[in-house]
Amino acid sequence: MSDAPLCAADFPELAVVLNPNAGGGLAAREWPRLRAELDRRGLRHTLIQEENAALALARVQALPAGTALMAVGGDGTVGALLPAVVDTGRPLAILPLGTGNDFAGLLGLKPGAFGEALDRLAFTPRAVDALTVRAYHADGRVTERTLLNGLGMGFDADVTANMDGVPPRVRGFARYAWSAVATLKDLALADVTVHADGVTLYAGPSPIVAVMNGTRYGGGFLISPQSDVRDGLLNVVVGGPMTRLQLSGLLARVLRGTHLGHPLAHHAAARQVSVRWSRPIRAHLDGDLNAPVTRLEAEVRPGAVRLLNA
Repeated sequence: MSDAPLCAADFPELAVVLNPNAGGGLAAREWPRLRAELDRRGLRHTLIQEENAALALARVQALPAGTALMAVGGDGTVGALLPAVVDTGRPLAILPLGTGNDFAGLLGLKPGAFGEALDRLAFTPRAVDALTVRAYHADGRVTERTLLNGLGMGFDADVTANMDGVPPRVRGFARYAWSAVATLKDLALADVTVHADGVTLYAGPSPIVAVMNGTRYGGGFLISPQSDVRDGLLNVVVGGPMTRLQLSGLLARVLRGTHLGHPLAHHAAARQVSVRWSRPIRAHLDGDLNAPVTRLEAEVRPGAVRLLNA
């Protein structure tokens, strides 16, 4: 890691990819302040501002191979750029201005702390793992996606779906917590079988399965405290059969990252994980809702992403 001050020569080309809807419009509102900080440091940059993730990705993929990227938004903004980053050597920096900012939080990056995030551009780029996920949907479709942080199925995906019912004034982690409480009343378990590197980790009724590269989701729920984004492994956490009261108690443990020792929490580290449900289940991938799935396979991509400000 270098302590040398950042100068414009370090990044002759920097593409700032901003999601104007991230954080309820926070990213767009903060752009003038970020632009001023980039200009003050002499960092030459091009702004790519698209509401449509596919359009933003297409513009990024048309850039010269050596152009560094800065994702300004949340986990979804970062995830949308991964096809242009994974195994390409194209460096990526993260500037969190989204709702959850969970992967950025793992790195110690704070929303709005532009000076600290840009100072880190002087660090030596570090390779981190990613996940490739293949989802088998209830309608027969099979989709594939690469993730940086992780995914959840069952209760936590239902929480994500129910966030639309949370008052707009509630932001960040409080928004997830509000939705979680509201979702508990409709808790429904389904049978699931989870294999980690071919070995059965759990088979039985479950409200929730998480497959993680990062440690947290939902704006602060420390679902996988043992995850290490540089160990070449993913981590899977499965909740055993439980009542609403038991799940609410376990969620309190998840906030502190102390749930893995609970008898209703089953977990493992592996290179490959497969999950098969008895009925279609909601899923969220890097915080984005996905169509219900009946089966899912995830595999780690060791060192696939070069992060500039890790």
